[in-house]
Amino acid sequence: MIIEYIDKPEQLPDLCNRIQQAPWIALDTEFLREKTYYPVFCLLQIATPEWVVCVDPIALPDLSTLFTVINDPGILKVLHSCRQDLEIFYQITGEVTYPVFDTQIAAPLLGFQENPGYAMLVSNFFGVNLSKAHTRTDWSIRPLSQDQIQYAADDVIYLCKIYIEMGKQLDTLGRLDWLDKDFELLKDKELYQISPDKAWLKVRGRKRLTGKQLSIIQVLSQWREETAQLEDRPKNWLVRDDLMLELAKLQPSTVDELAQIRGVNERSVKRYGKVICQLIVKAINSSPIPMTDKLKSTKKTAKQEAVLDVLTAVVRLRADENSLNPMILASRKDLEKLLFEEKDSPVLIGWRFSMVGKELQGLLKGQYSLTLKEGDVLIAEN
Repeated sequence: MIIEYIDKPEQLPDLCNRIQQAPWIALDTEFLREKTYYPVFCLLQIATPEWVVCVDPIALPDLSTLFTVINDPGILKVLHSCRQDLEIFYQITGEVTYPVFDTQIAAPLLGFQENPGYAMLVSNFFGVNLSKAHTRTDWSIRPLSQDQIQYAADDVIYLCKIYIEMGKQLDTLGRLDWLDKDFELLKDKELYQISPDKAWLKVRGRKRLTGKQLSIIQVLSQWREETAQLEDRPKNWLVRDDLMLELAKLQPSTVDELAQIRGVNERSVKRYGKVICQLIVKAINSSPIPMTDKLKSTKKTAKQEAVLDVLTAVVRLRADENSLNPMILASRKDLEKLLFEEKDSPVLIGWRFSMVGKELQGLLKGQYSLTLKEGDVLIAEN
């Protein structure tokens, strides 16, 4: 297949016309994020079974017309591990690209592990080992070599083939519509908007903190996110998570005290030291946002462990009936979230809810019961 490289405005109308004629397209991006907060959009790959193009967003900074066509709700967009790609599209257009089919989300329904890599799918479906030669390529440098363009194009050339093969297999198994709700969730704008006031929820180790320490993490996380966005720098370049936890414990109130802490570099002290100390003092005198995560205490009673064992048994039964790995259907952690009424348990979403989540909820509410009959475990409605 000939790979077209589009870097001139006069090439866009024909591409838009071709996209409009297609019922679905495969999409992928190449971007850099090592030195910036926001991804630097370097290349857009688009393909159908008949053609493939690479669009240069560096040469064509205004792609509004192209994205108007791409975002047409009548055209299905096929991607692999789509979240970062959709985030780039959202930042460009202010709209969520939809509808989508994510091959990474779909793969477990065909017996693959959860979140399989793209190269793994290509290898399993077609016995092809994709080149890793340009994994660390700086995609912002021009001109791109033919090898780089081929490498990038392969991501959508094989994506088309994977989608077609997945569709056949899912249809044979009667599972095509199982993914509808999972893909529907990708329409949520909050997935692509970064809220500084919620940044603390992503800090590892936060669950071990209480009181003033938790308040400090919350205040510093919001400042770090806002500053990283404003300066377009990776947030860990400002303060790493582990160092932020250390600051929450040591609580320096002056620049001199901050400078004495191991891991705090001189440049950060000069640039941010005063504001960091002011924020810490402010946080010490403020009440933290309550920790609502019911799993923050990992200690469970013997009764709770027994209930989890029962739920696990049901998951194994349903997974075996559908030729799935039980861990794909629901992990122990997923079941813990269900037991403690956490709304974000994956077992309450999409096909997992249909296959086993509704049943598990019924068991917890006493609507169903388990019985043994001739060596078989049966689930009966009360």
